[in-house]
Amino acid sequence: MMPFKELVLASHNAGKLKELQAMLGDAVRVRSVGEFSDVEPEETGLSFVENAILKARHAARISGLPALADDSGLAVDALGGAPGIYSARYADGAGDAANNAKLLEALRDVPDAERGAQFVCALALLRHAEDPLPILCEGLWHGSILHEARGSNGFGYDPLFWVPERDCSSAELDSSTKNQLSHRARAMAQLRQRLGL
Repeated sequence: MMPFKELVLASHNAGKLKELQAMLGDAVRVRSVGEFSDVEPEETGLSFVENAILKARHAARISGLPALADDSGLAVDALGGAPGIYSARYADGAGDAANNAKLLEALRDVPDAERGAQFVCALALLRHAEDPLPILCEGLWHGSILHEARGSNGFGYDPLFWVPERDCSSAELDSSTKNQLSHRARAMAQLRQRLGL
């Protein structure tokens, strides 16, 4: 049984808000942290988990609601796990197109067999701002990096992320299929189980 009726998502990203609301269903109303403040906490953690906790604690503090934060990104094997926790600002905050261009350039001479990658999602749910025992869930989605963008759905690195079990890019999947397969979906499945949903 869900212990609360609404929570705040520690993100201004409309795509994430829509995905997470769809995954949680009608059990809880998900509100954006943008309803409460435009100030974002500095992501000073050195891991996805640390940054998720930082963001959730900030959102809980400014909203007074339970807070859910995800820190997610792309870890490319040939780049030692980069862009990793810096995925959203890989090209110095210049946006998705610039991030994708920088990734393609970094992998320009890397052969197909060495282009393995995984999307990573760490979720942190805090019942209140001082919660000493956050609920933590993690999800991995394995694939590889294409040589050029394919598809127009999704956001971020989706057009470059090859999904071998579906023989297409993440950006070529419809949203309901992506919401079953993705790193965020896998982490959310763990969270739903922990919350008894």
